[in-house]
Amino acid sequence: MRSALKDLSPSTLVAGFVAVLVGYTSSVAIIFQATVALGATPAQTASWLWALGLGMGLTSLGLSLWTRQPILTAWSTPGAALLAATSGLALPEAIGAFIVCGLLIFAAGASGVFEKLMDRLPVAIASALLAGVLARFGLDAAASVQTAPGLVVPMALAYLAGRRWWPRYAVPGVLLTGLVAAAAQGRLHLAGVDPGQVFVLPQWTTPVFRWQALIGVALPLFLVTMASQNLPGVAAQRASGYSTPVSASIAVTGVATTLLAPFGGYAFNLAAITAAICMGREAHEDPARRYTAAMAAGVYYVLLGLAGGGVAMLLAAFPRELVVAIAGLALLGTIAGALAAALKDEAHRDAAILTFLVGLSGLKLFGIGSAFWAVVAGSAAIAFAAWRRPLTAR
Repeated sequence: MRSALKDLSPSTLVAGFVAVLVGYTSSVAIIFQATVALGATPAQTASWLWALGLGMGLTSLGLSLWTRQPILTAWSTPGAALLAATSGLALPEAIGAFIVCGLLIFAAGASGVFEKLMDRLPVAIASALLAGVLARFGLDAAASVQTAPGLVVPMALAYLAGRRWWPRYAVPGVLLTGLVAAAAQGRLHLAGVDPGQVFVLPQWTTPVFRWQALIGVALPLFLVTMASQNLPGVAAQRASGYSTPVSASIAVTGVATTLLAPFGGYAFNLAAITAAICMGREAHEDPARRYTAAMAAGVYYVLLGLAGGGVAMLLAAFPRELVVAIAGLALLGTIAGALAAALKDEAHRDAAILTFLVGLSGLKLFGIGSAFWAVVAGSAAIAFAAWRRPLTAR
C-alpha cells in the first residue's frame, strides 16, 4: 500500500475523478428510471446508489491494488436500461434475479470460459472495438460546440495548450477551465444540492425467486452485461497493453453482484470507457503507475456510495456539455492509439475498420449493444478472409 501511495500523482487523481464524473453523470438517470420501474421507494433508490458506489469502489480499489494494473469496474448501463423497460415486476422478484445473475457472472469468470473466448480475439479487433466505442464520445464533444461554444471552445483550447506545454496535466487543465467557464456563465446549478440528503443508509430487500423473473430478467441481464460491458472492458485492457487476470476479475464482479444485490447492486462488470481514461497517457506517462488512477476512482466511488444522495445532486449540477467535452477530450489519445493499432496489420485491416464502424454505429439488436455486434462482424470478416485464402491459392 505504501508503494501505491508513492505512485499517486495529481494526474492520476484527476484521471480517476474524470472517470467517475463521466461514468456517474452519463447513466445515473437510467438507474433512477430502473428503480421507478421496479416500484422502489426513495429510501430504496438511495440504497441502490449506496450499493452501486461501494461495489464499484471496493472492486476497483481491490483489483487495481492486487494486480498493479488499472482495473475499473462499473454498473451495467444496458442492464439498467433493461430493468427500466420492465413492467409488472416486483422489486423482491427483481432482487432474486439479480442474485442469480451474479452467480452466473461468477461462474463465467471462475470457469475461465469467458477468458478463453477473449484470448481468441485478435489485437486488431480489440483495438478497433475500443476505438469504435470511444469515438462516439469524441463526436459528442465536437457536437457540443453547437449548443455551448462559450464553454467547450475554451476547454478545447486548454487541451491543445496542455498537450503542447504540460502534457501530464492537460486533462486537469481542461477540467479546471470547464469549471471556471461554467461558473462564469452561471451554468453550475448548485442550488439543487440539499445538505440534508447527503448520507444514505442501505435498505435490505428480501429476495423472491420466481422462474419467470429468472428467465425474463436474470438471463437477459447476464447476457447484456457480458456482451455489452465485460467484452469491451477486456478489449480496452488488451488494446491498452495490459494483461489483466480476466477470469479472476469477472469472478470478483460476480461475487460483488451476489452480495450487494439485496441492497440494489444489480450487476457489476469491467468498465471500458471510463477505464480507458485511467489507462491513457493523460493519466500518467508511465503505464506502470496508471493503476493508481483506477484506485483513486475506486475511492471516489466509495465516497459516492456513502454520500450518494448529495454527490449525485452535485454531479447533476454540472452542465451536460462540460461532462461531454471532458470525456471526449480525455479520450482523444486513447482513440488515436487504438485506431493506429487496429489498422497497423494490413491482413486484418478490413476486419478492423468493419469492427470500428459497427462499434461506432450504436447498433442494438435483441437488446445487445453495438460492442458485441462489432466483434461478431470483425470476427466473421477474419474467418471469411481465412476461408477464401486457400481457394485463391489454387
